[in-house]
Amino acid sequence: MVAGSSSLLRRREMAAATSGAGRCRLSKMGSGRRPPPARVRVAVRLRPFVDGTSGTSESPCVRGIDSCSLEVANWRNYQETLKYQFDAFYGEKSSQQDIYAGSVQPILRHLLEGQNASVLAYGPTGAGKTHTMLGSPELPGVIPRALVDLLQMTREEGAEGRPWALSVTMSYLEIYQEKVLDLLDPASGDLVIREDCRGNILIPGLTQKPITSFADFERHFLPASRNRTVGATRLNQRSSRSHAVLLVKVDQRERLAPFRQREGKLYLIDLAGSEDNRRTGNQGLRLKESGAINTSLFVLGKVVDALNQGLPRVPYRDSKLTRLLQDSLGGSAHSILIANIAPERRFYLDTVSALNFAARSKEVINRPFTNESLQLHVLAPVKPSQKELLGPSEVKQAQGSEEEEIRSPEPTVAPVSASQKLSPLQKLSSMDPAMLERLLSLDRLLGSHGTQGTPLLNTPKRERMVLIKTVEEKDLEIERLKMKQKELEAKVLAQEASDAKEKENCSLTMLRPLPRRTVTTAKPLKKAVVMPLQLIQEQAASPSAEIHVLKKKGQKRKLESLDASETQEKAEDCWELQISPELLAHGRQKILDLLNEGSARDLRSLQRIGQKKAQLIVGWRELHGPFTQVEDLERVEGISGKQMESFLKANILGLAAGQRCGPS
Repeated sequence: MVAGSSSLLRRREMAAATSGAGRCRLSKMGSGRRPPPARVRVAVRLRPFVDGTSGTSESPCVRGIDSCSLEVANWRNYQETLKYQFDAFYGEKSSQQDIYAGSVQPILRHLLEGQNASVLAYGPTGAGKTHTMLGSPELPGVIPRALVDLLQMTREEGAEGRPWALSVTMSYLEIYQEKVLDLLDPASGDLVIREDCRGNILIPGLTQKPITSFADFERHFLPASRNRTVGATRLNQRSSRSHAVLLVKVDQRERLAPFRQREGKLYLIDLAGSEDNRRTGNQGLRLKESGAINTSLFVLGKVVDALNQGLPRVPYRDSKLTRLLQDSLGGSAHSILIANIAPERRFYLDTVSALNFAARSKEVINRPFTNESLQLHVLAPVKPSQKELLGPSEVKQAQGSEEEEIRSPEPTVAPVSASQKLSPLQKLSSMDPAMLERLLSLDRLLGSHGTQGTPLLNTPKRERMVLIKTVEEKDLEIERLKMKQKELEAKVLAQEASDAKEKENCSLTMLRPLPRRTVTTAKPLKKAVVMPLQLIQEQAASPSAEIHVLKKKGQKRKLESLDASETQEKAEDCWELQISPELLAHGRQKILDLLNEGSARDLRSLQRIGQKKAQLIVGWRELHGPFTQVEDLERVEGISGKQMESFLKANILGLAAGQRCGPS
């Protein structure tokens, strides 16, 4: 039985490529092209018989066919075999160098391209996973060999004269009973696994040690390896009781413009082996550890199955191990799975289970991309050797400053205040002038509001991000208010155009003769002065004062003078209100003060001003400054001349009434 034919593999790759598009993120470089897929590569290593178990009485149950395929014989019936085909198969006589050079070494070059890579050692307990990853001083494994080559590559690529400057850091952790523990700092306790806004998995508080040589790596790695949890079982005297993860990060910074930055991460993972407690004899703490290991490996199998089936939900969060391996399985890393198996017949079930998992894992599709971003590079002060890097205008400025220095050999230096100190933002000479001016103004603004005038780039990262976010929110609010102001002005213009058209239509209809109707002249309207009661009482006290007051009698209104000298009667619909100039000026001043100083709640006390118009008035005042006259309100609300006159009269009468009743 062949585990997965080529046609089935091709169909599953296409299904994973289409269904996994939503799970995989595009390149950080911003290209709209989807990154090419990369299948998880699987290599199988068969360890030799251990001491004391080899003999003529026991024959191996696993036999290699060629460099890529093997077969497993049924321990009950040797005529029945299971055949598997993988990317590579390493038999009993394969060395550590063969495994490293054949499967691991080719993926290291991707780290210098800003991409991620991971190597996982999987298999049952006692199959030789730790020996494959760590090895011994005489036979070093994957981890020491990979670090030697990686550090050599970074030294060559980051040498003087090369376009990139490289730095390497390492972190070492273990997952023990669903707890993430820092092996470089065991006292840090259980750590949490987070995901940033770009989808990268990170662990806040994890120790990072910079390394420049293999001696630096050994100085940090060897003491940390002794902190890993191990225990003795019937099958292995030094059985790993936790999953160990070595994270090596390669940072690259471009020395010349456009000053790009790349980051590549290498995960070297030694998984704990699945255990059958009936054969290991685990009890107490060892039984609890075995349960946690088997549970995490079971979730790992569920993740692989969900990726192969294209399910909408992949259970990464069901285990700390799968959460950390989210980038390695179905993510953006070049992944290598090394499945370790044992030749003994008593490991037959464990061997078949490990090979089945490896066969499913090789169908997982990843989409690696380059983690690249642009960084603002701070240039040094202009020197004669750097003139060719500057623009024409900047060269003229530099030449002018040199001429001034030659003319005045001993210039007088004026004292510079703290607010006038140059910040690092003022050294950016390779940016757009408009953007540079805006950044400088923002830096001066934030520096002036600080306690000590601290520039923007000297503030801590979190505070700087909060300040930048606040400024962006303010800019968006200002843009929104400007757009709303433009919409209101457009509505006012449209309303004025419609009013003018209606007036033209009315004038045309008025010019037409009206048939069978007699033209009557309109009677002149009588005018009455309405004034506050206090002012009326003050004027009534003087003998020469004459004040008119409206009174209602029956169906008609009568205009009477206080000296009862004459009375007049007119129809009820012939009166028109007229306000005295003094009261009008006083009311206009009070309305203007309220428009300039009142809040939105105070503005709502005016007639014909609601919540929406009050907010518009406050926004217009913040953008354009205080109102110089009451008629400026037409620019905000779109009120015509007659409507403004009625608005003033209504509010002046209301303010007068409030003033009359206020002192009492």
